[in-house]
Amino acid sequence: MRAGGGFGALALAGMLDTRTAQAVESTEPAATWHGGMRRRARSVIFLFMEGGPSHIDMFDPKPTLNQLAGQQLPESFGPIITAMGETDAPLLASQRSWQQYGESGLWVSDWLPHTARHADDLCVIRSCWADGLNHVGSVCQMNTGSVHAGRPSLGSWTMYGLGSENDDLPGFVVLTDGKKTPLGGKRNWGTGFMPATYQGVRFGDGDNPIPHLATSLDVSSERQLRKRELLAELNRRHAEPRGHQSELDARIAAFELAFRMQSECPEAVDISRETAATRAMYGLDDEKTAATGRNCLLARRLVERGVRFVQVYCGAGSRWDAHTKLEANHGGLCRESDQPVAALLADLKQRGLLEETLVVWGGEFGRTPMSEKGDGRDHNPFGFTMWMAGGGVRGGQTIGTTDELGLRAVEDRVHVHDLHATILAAMGVDHMKLIYTSGGRHENPTINDGRIVDKVFTT
Repeated sequence: MRAGGGFGALALAGMLDTRTAQAVESTEPAATWHGGMRRRARSVIFLFMEGGPSHIDMFDPKPTLNQLAGQQLPESFGPIITAMGETDAPLLASQRSWQQYGESGLWVSDWLPHTARHADDLCVIRSCWADGLNHVGSVCQMNTGSVHAGRPSLGSWTMYGLGSENDDLPGFVVLTDGKKTPLGGKRNWGTGFMPATYQGVRFGDGDNPIPHLATSLDVSSERQLRKRELLAELNRRHAEPRGHQSELDARIAAFELAFRMQSECPEAVDISRETAATRAMYGLDDEKTAATGRNCLLARRLVERGVRFVQVYCGAGSRWDAHTKLEANHGGLCRESDQPVAALLADLKQRGLLEETLVVWGGEFGRTPMSEKGDGRDHNPFGFTMWMAGGGVRGGQTIGTTDELGLRAVEDRVHVHDLHATILAAMGVDHMKLIYTSGGRHENPTINDGRIVDKVFTT
């Protein structure tokens, strides 16, 4: 099995070549990485709401919060550290109206009317918590398991453990809504101490997401093949005495992938091939929803073609960070993302892809019940919500609780490492048995921590 990676200037990724596979130091053979677990998901689509969406205004209603609005946080909640230092700010009421949806009666606010229609497919985890208080460290942790840079991303671990199902496309793709880069940049989809061949590939926006891919019209296919063969030979000669530099392997493999992508990738990313009804369902005809709609549709097309891990950033550049004007900020971003996310779930389901595609929604943390600057909310890593759907997940349920104000996770607490362990489990991978040896140290995706949240899958 071959795995994906990336290379510099062309912003593409290569498949892991044989020599790199032989060089990987793993104490566990591939056959035991699955740990005898039942694999349900073939691919993951991670919908990342960067900046910290407010759980208490979307999926975790708190009537007590509105009753105590304007008052100080009760002393019984103990001291609290905030990112911006407004520890004495009064509680801020939620202006949302709430309704139960589906046979399960899942609570969803009026900000997400389209997503709410899929209530019976959602497993809403209300008791998530993380370690970081600022965006850069927290975005890093939600992607890599650590608030500190230098560890492989979850997508990279997935590629290392399972490889790709399509040798002609990158196995790990990152999509952003606009030109802003997620805080922390490429380390969020990087490989840390693992070979660079496993890193994610960031596609651009617009109708040409992969620049420099097309061959010049004056270059024949025969000449292109000869150029590729010569370049490959020169690259391999250069890399031979430099085996410790995995970036060279990544670049060589990436050029090989780029050649193969010239035939398959243009079709894969050409959303003009979709029907008018499908494009309208994703909101491509609406300026507000077009960017996220395009990325969600592209994510479906990619997993449909065997791409293993697709990360879709909505609000890249920390746009969900509503320290002020929460209503305008979240209202606008929900308007941008609600219809496309719901369309993705519906589209995967009607194509028979939802059971084999795990969809994950959430940000790096949530927001506080206390106000900031009068009409905003501060960062809250102590308790927040994420949801999963498809990939063997039992929908129509909520797991865990936060306290009566939504400040801290108190029941069935789910750490970021637990989330990562559960995502890998959906793909049949045991997070403790997926080992990479770096500097004589056995490393795994959850840093020797984390537990699978069994309730996500139980019937």
